[in-house]
Amino acid sequence: MDERAVPAETVRAVDQCSERFAPELDGRRLVFGFDGVVDTVRVLIDERHEAGGYDTIDTLTDLRDLIDRSTASGSSLTVEWKQKGTRTGGHACHLARAFGALGADPVLIGTYGTPVREEFRREFSAYTTVSVGEPSFCDAIEFDDGKLLLPESGEARDLDWETLRERAGEEALAGHLDGAAVLGIGYWNVTSHLPELLADLVDTLWPRLESPPEFVLFDPGDIRRLPVTRLQRGTRRLETVNDTVPVTLSANRAETGALARAIDGDSSGTLEGDASGVFDGLGIERFVGHGVDEAVAVSAEGSSVIRVPKTDRPEMTTSAGDHFNAGLIAGLLQDLPDAAALVLANSTAGVFVRTGSPPSHREIRRFVEDYPERLRSTRTE
Repeated sequence: MDERAVPAETVRAVDQCSERFAPELDGRRLVFGFDGVVDTVRVLIDERHEAGGYDTIDTLTDLRDLIDRSTASGSSLTVEWKQKGTRTGGHACHLARAFGALGADPVLIGTYGTPVREEFRREFSAYTTVSVGEPSFCDAIEFDDGKLLLPESGEARDLDWETLRERAGEEALAGHLDGAAVLGIGYWNVTSHLPELLADLVDTLWPRLESPPEFVLFDPGDIRRLPVTRLQRGTRRLETVNDTVPVTLSANRAETGALARAIDGDSSGTLEGDASGVFDGLGIERFVGHGVDEAVAVSAEGSSVIRVPKTDRPEMTTSAGDHFNAGLIAGLLQDLPDAAALVLANSTAGVFVRTGSPPSHREIRRFVEDYPERLRSTRTE
C-alpha cells in the first residue's frame, strides 16, 4: 500500500464536507463563556548576535534539554524572553474571534474587568460583551512543537452559578440564550466549578427558554492537574446536563488521556481508544478527541477517525484547539456527519496555525479542497 495514500474514511469525509459546508453562518447568535484572559505572547531567546539579532529556542524539546544541562551542572538557569504582543484570550474570546470572521453574532459572557478593560472593548465592541469579574493574565510562550502557558488566575477561578446569576442577571442570561444556536463553555482548569455551574444554569434557565441552544460544547482545558475525584464528580454533572440538552465534549490528546484515567482507571495509549473509553463511560451525546496526527469523534452512531494535515512551520499554536472547536461547532450546526465535521474542524485549525489569524470561509474552503493533497504531501509548508 502506498504510504502516501489517504484513508478512505478521510476521503469520504472530505467529499461530504465540500458538498455540504455552507458559505456563512448568517448572523446566528452563539453564546460563549465564562472566562477572559489577557495574553502576553513571548518568545525565548537562545543566543544573541553582535549585529543585534538573536536565535530563539524553537521547541519545547530544546528548552527541556537546556534545563537538563543546567540541572546536571548544578547551576541556575537564566533565559531571556522577548514580548511579541498582547492579545485577549480564553475560551470565549478565541471562539468569538473565530466566529466573528465567519459571519456569526457571538455573545461573550466572562471576566473582562469592571469596567470592561480596553483590550476587550477594542476587539469585541461589535459584539455583546457581558463582564462578570476581573480577567486572568497569562504569559504564552510559543514553540514549533507546542506552547508553555504561565497563567495567573482571575475571578473566573471561583465563578459559580450564584455569582454568575448575581453579576449577569438571570433575566439577561435567559435573553442571551433564548434563540442562540449553541452554548460553548471552557475551561474547567480555569473555572473550578464549571460542570456544576453549567448544570445549575441548565436546570434553572432551560425550562424558561422558548428556543434553547441546540447543543452545548464543553472544552475542559488542561485538566491534567485536577484531582481525579473532581473529574469524576464533574463528568457526572455533565451527564445530568445531557438529559436536557445534548453535550459535545471536545478535548485534546492529553486531556482525553486524563479523562480516560479518571473514568476507566487507565489510558489505552491511543487517542481512539481513550476517546471510545471516555464516551462509553459518559452519558453524553458525543466525545471528540483531537491531536496533531488525527481527530476522533465517538457517538451512539459509532466512531470516526480523521487524519490531520501537519506543517513544520506553524505561525501560531496558542488557541489552535479553540479554532478546531469553532470548525467543529460550525459543522455540527450545519448537520454534517461527525467525520465531515472533523474535516471542517481540522481545516479551520489548519488555516489558523499556518496564518496566525482567524480564517475566512474562503480560506477554510480552500483548505478542505486541498485536504487530501496536504495529507499526501511530504514537503515542508
